[in-house]
Amino acid sequence: MPDLLVGSDRPPKTQSPTDGAQQLVIPSDPAEAGRVQDHIERLLVSHRYEERERFSIKLAMEEALVNAIKHGNQLDRKKKVIVQYRISHERFDVQIIDEGKGFNPDDLPDPMAPENLERACGRGLLLIRHYMSEVNYLPPGNRLSMSLIRGYKTRNGNH
Repeated sequence: MPDLLVGSDRPPKTQSPTDGAQQLVIPSDPAEAGRVQDHIERLLVSHRYEERERFSIKLAMEEALVNAIKHGNQLDRKKKVIVQYRISHERFDVQIIDEGKGFNPDDLPDPMAPENLERACGRGLLLIRHYMSEVNYLPPGNRLSMSLIRGYKTRNGNH
């Protein structure tokens, strides 16, 4: 089993699954999510990702990790979140898996509909879809796969 990130100041340790991706396993703690984001950002800098690309990835990672911890695992520190990622010069791929029962993203209300503008529900998914090139929820809905393809124009026009 991979090393867990449990509140130390050392960089997280990773394990390579068979497909060459790196894997982190964290408890359902928002502070650990921030450590994962910081780790990923350092790697993106070392791969010469531009500031706007790092911003997009970091924002999408924050939303996805908070959703996994808060909604998927219900802030239960005994439950884990698995983060599998791969960084290359051409793209960043990540899969975030929680231990929750899952959900259907199509069942969430449209956060841009006038009746939902003051509700927080669904805004994280809207941001993820806006800033990443590809976003997929895999059944049963507790596994999110997202990618940023360098040079690919997303809806925000930043890539």
